[in-house]
Amino acid sequence: MNTDTLQQNPFSLVLSGGGALGIAHLGVLHDMEHKGLSPSEVVGTSMGGIIGACLSIGMDEAMIYEQIRSFVKVSNWIKFSFSGNAIVDNDKVASIFTTLFGERKMADTQIPLKLITTNLKSGKKRVFSAKDNVYIKDALLASMAIPGVYEEHTIEGEVYGDGFLCENLGISETSYKDVLAVDVLGEHSFEKELPDNFFKTHNVLEMFERSVRLLIYNQSRTILSYTDKNIVLIEPQTKDFSTYQFHKHEAIRTLGLGLL
Repeated sequence: MNTDTLQQNPFSLVLSGGGALGIAHLGVLHDMEHKGLSPSEVVGTSMGGIIGACLSIGMDEAMIYEQIRSFVKVSNWIKFSFSGNAIVDNDKVASIFTTLFGERKMADTQIPLKLITTNLKSGKKRVFSAKDNVYIKDALLASMAIPGVYEEHTIEGEVYGDGFLCENLGISETSYKDVLAVDVLGEHSFEKELPDNFFKTHNVLEMFERSVRLLIYNQSRTILSYTDKNIVLIEPQTKDFSTYQFHKHEAIRTLGLGLL
């Protein structure tokens, strides 16, 4: 399927998680605006959920990017925690979400929104949508809560964490037959060939991140192999950047340009 079909039919926009790599979604949104492509629903996980939520309440790409640039400094949105189950306290992030979304609930959007999270007790996927009487900011705090990094988030007595644990690219949650999916942790997010000394010279964090990317990539490919949707899949070349490099937002944003 090509993008001409997306201009003719209603379609779902799916934005994957990926930390700072998710800023590449903005490049795709920029091109969508110039092509006159407007989704009929948005499905997002983690960083893709944050950008998707902004889009769903009427923000254009330039407005979303301006918001991201305003908090790329780590000190503006990270507060380290020395107790509990995570190294980052969510207070500053929660304050940013309150500024962006106020008291809007999942039903209070211009474009229907679905946010993917994981119930950390049952291990099952939980998708928040307009059917849920839940604040957007709460669903986002759940969807981005990487275990061990960000604090888990409790909603209506249940404890939730990052949606990538179940489905990083939310293809299976789309309502429409035609889908535009952007996967920043896709085929081009890791090196296919490694230098001989890779396992001796790279640090544990780099090894861990590459392993997680491979895990998520294979998870998404399995889901894609079972879908009957008509999918335009965009996979930006994110392999040269890390999921925590928010300060490189300008370069990462350009990775999503020119792919439609």
